[in-house]
Amino acid sequence: MELSDLYSEKILDLAGNARQPGRLADADVSARKVSRVCGSVIEVDLQLRDGVIIGYGHEISACALGQTSAAIVAREILGTPASEFLAVREAMYAMLKQGGRPPGGKWDDLKYLEPVRDYPARHASTLLVFDAVAAALEKRESSQQVVAQG
Repeated sequence: MELSDLYSEKILDLAGNARQPGRLADADVSARKVSRVCGSVIEVDLQLRDGVIIGYGHEISACALGQTSAAIVAREILGTPASEFLAVREAMYAMLKQGGRPPGGKWDDLKYLEPVRDYPARHASTLLVFDAVAAALEKRESSQQVVAQG
């Protein structure tokens, strides 16, 4: 398989026609992740109510693979419980690093990223949006624990 085979028509379509949500002015929490391997950068903003993601924004500078992941996340994340999103992230890691199955349901389009499994150097950019949202959720969780203890 050639590296160019990774960039299927579906991946290029998803990345190229993605709605760019932009940043949220009134985010509850934000996080920034940078891939040391390729230099891709994403900043995500979340709004949460009762453990459910009700607002999402991002700004991204990444290759088509990172843009595709981010586009699918931006399209599907609203209304997703934080715990479900973290399970999708785990499924993505398993798919790329352990040969696991792609996430299903509303996350089904992530299956188009399955060929990335054979290119470890591309894993970081593909997973960047998942890591950024997880970091934001973790930050939110720890800030709520501080408030609860205070």
